[in-house]
Amino acid sequence: MSRKETALAYFNEQQEWTDVRVRAGIELNRKGDAHITFKTANGDPLPENITVEAEQLNHEFKFGANLFLLDEMETDEKNRCYREKFPEIFNLATVPFYWNDLEPEEGKPRYAADSPKVYRRPAPDLCVAYCKEKGIEPKCHCLNYDGWLPNWLAHATVDEHKTKLEKRFREIAARYAGDIPSFEVTNETFKNENGRSQFFHEDDFLEWSYRMADRYFPNNRLIINDYNIWWPNSYNNRNAYFMQIERLFRNGIHHLDSIGMQFHSFFPLQEEPKQARERYNPDSLFRIMDLYQRFHIAEQITEMTIPAYGGDAENEEVQAELIQRLYPIFFSHPAMEAIIYWNTVDGYAYGAVPGDMTKGENRYFGGLLRFDMSEKPAYQVLKHLVNEEWHTSVTVKPVNGCATFRGFYGDYRLTVHAGDRTIHTTYRLAKNAKNDVTVIVD
Repeated sequence: MSRKETALAYFNEQQEWTDVRVRAGIELNRKGDAHITFKTANGDPLPENITVEAEQLNHEFKFGANLFLLDEMETDEKNRCYREKFPEIFNLATVPFYWNDLEPEEGKPRYAADSPKVYRRPAPDLCVAYCKEKGIEPKCHCLNYDGWLPNWLAHATVDEHKTKLEKRFREIAARYAGDIPSFEVTNETFKNENGRSQFFHEDDFLEWSYRMADRYFPNNRLIINDYNIWWPNSYNNRNAYFMQIERLFRNGIHHLDSIGMQFHSFFPLQEEPKQARERYNPDSLFRIMDLYQRFHIAEQITEMTIPAYGGDAENEEVQAELIQRLYPIFFSHPAMEAIIYWNTVDGYAYGAVPGDMTKGENRYFGGLLRFDMSEKPAYQVLKHLVNEEWHTSVTVKPVNGCATFRGFYGDYRLTVHAGDRTIHTTYRLAKNAKNDVTVIVD
């Protein structure tokens, strides 16, 4: 069998019922009814022949990627291209706050845009400024990730570690809580336990982290994030991640807004037929999302990598088709609020020097753009989904002074033509709102 046949086998087998659930889910969970009332300022009759053009400007749902390559490439042209292509699809950017690279020398954090460079770790100020310029929402990754600690913390006692970590929370909150809405609090707590800090092995590692996050980020959204959940033993409430979240709530942690689920397909090509049974299987994906929906908080696909395994046309097409099948499933689920692709460009992933496609995460060819910044089919598929298939552009005529349309949740530009007048205004169609607006025609 070809790679396409094995990778897509479960999608094809389950296509009929999957299509029904996905279409219904998108219609119910990602779209709403807009209600626009027209009035004149002094109560005069409305002009005849009013028309309204509604053009969607962005999505309420978050389509994201990490921003680790911002001004990190070897040429100005590539950096310019990255800055231009990122907002063509993404309205959310994961910003690196890895402690070891953000504060390699104690007391000298690299917050400022002109800080010394560290590869794949652009300074937060630089990232936040770019996001403001492009209308992108930044997201912190991560406040307390014990896998990437600075060397100067290596021999700290538990109390020393907590003291320094609280200082980190306090500094980040003072500088970024007003500009970054969402903060991942912990990350990958089931991974690489050997060699981690003394604090990591304490019973209160999670509870302390979330209580401290609530203290310093009371008005921000807090996210938990982990990676190893797309397996048969994850389908029920006895898997480790589910029980970890359940324990947090049981122990009085109430400020937790979203459950992060990594979706890196980092496995050799020869394992793909076996992995597809769980990872590329609509039934498996829906079962896990449905399970975590029991907590009645949002879910995110926080880190997604779909491998091409090579630069040839056939493998790139399989990567694109997997994205074509996966994104609608995640987008349709009522609990899901974001899908964050990880590495957007081939050749710049973790664990290898730029351009070396034989090492680290580069060897999976998981980017949406090639190393030369040309668009892969995967990029074009995702751009089409976000900007065309899941996009609303309509023209409607009011009846008795009211106009309605059904569209994807997000921000809109309204252009009202009333007689010889044209009125421009903005409108937000939101999932949890009445979505009524009045336009004064004067």
